[in-house]
Amino acid sequence: MPLSIDRTLLFVVSSLLALGLVMVGSASISTAASQLDQPFYYFNRQVIFAVIGLGLAWAVATVQLSFWQKNAPYLLMIGIALLVLVLTPVGREVNGSKRWLPLGPINMQVAELIKLFSIIYIADYLQRHHQQLRGSFFKVMGPLFLLGIAAILLLLQPDLGSVVVILSVVIAMMFLGGARLDVFVALLAILAGLFSLMIWLVPWRLERLKIFMDPWADPFGSGFQLTQALIAFGRGDWLGVGLGSSMQKLFYLPEAHTDFLYAILAEELGLIGALSVLTLFAVLIWRAFAIGRAAELAGQVFASQIAYGIGLWIGLQACVNMGVNMGALPTKGLTLPFMSYGGSSLVIVCIAIALLFRVDIETRYPEKSAVRVK
Repeated sequence: MPLSIDRTLLFVVSSLLALGLVMVGSASISTAASQLDQPFYYFNRQVIFAVIGLGLAWAVATVQLSFWQKNAPYLLMIGIALLVLVLTPVGREVNGSKRWLPLGPINMQVAELIKLFSIIYIADYLQRHHQQLRGSFFKVMGPLFLLGIAAILLLLQPDLGSVVVILSVVIAMMFLGGARLDVFVALLAILAGLFSLMIWLVPWRLERLKIFMDPWADPFGSGFQLTQALIAFGRGDWLGVGLGSSMQKLFYLPEAHTDFLYAILAEELGLIGALSVLTLFAVLIWRAFAIGRAAELAGQVFASQIAYGIGLWIGLQACVNMGVNMGALPTKGLTLPFMSYGGSSLVIVCIAIALLFRVDIETRYPEKSAVRVK
């Protein structure tokens, strides 16, 4: 007998994925035609990545959560080993950042893999030490050692954005898992202090912060990308200029199909389209937390923390990306989940959603947790 799945979550994910494919095609067509003489180059690749992601997601959805829990520490160590490999001559450098491992015709961004492995690792840790978290400071700090190594390796790429997302999600998961409030506040303060220090000690990061504060001070230089994104939002008005009719994607807004896809979407589909995407992400986060809460009430700590972690990760990364596009946050190279061009991000987030579906299935059908999805 087939197992039913969360239809609301399926609708939201399908909508974001379909809209993302359309917008990647629209935002990249001019760039691809000019640079590669193939107007649909990026669109075709994104479709291939989506097919791969959905195929892997289906396979992951058939695997019991106990498998991921059993192998959680090994997955994180594999991820750390890959981060080390990225920093060797094997890794590929793009735009001054060394973040990719070449795998034939594609490049794998290991940071995306680490985000998922970190969630699985912390969920397993919280399952094993759930009762001790409230009474021991060291039980809270224990799992941060391996994650600290991963964070240092990410900073060497450099990739501060991924470090912010990973550590923020991990600390929030530990709070939801029962860590004391005073320890939670202390960790937040330490994290905020470290991030502030990393910004002040690195000149180009400080310059990026200054640009964020006043991009119009140098609209044709350092503030060009952000000012062009704001122009895209302004042109979009209520209903947008029409799908495919963006002016900003015509070599005005750099990285229009990747980090700044949301700005092009706002220009072409207007405020209504931008708010629709925001609503879809809000519903996705709600369903993730609802699934996590149901698993928690059923006594499944690992499953609940997986759901909470995935909801926090996707929600935080989406908020950061959209905030950057709107000029509400300093520029960071974080993709918009399901929508921005990028194979690693799309494939990994599809796998994450498959895990979320698996949590829902094993919570509602505990007697069938060993049954494969049909």
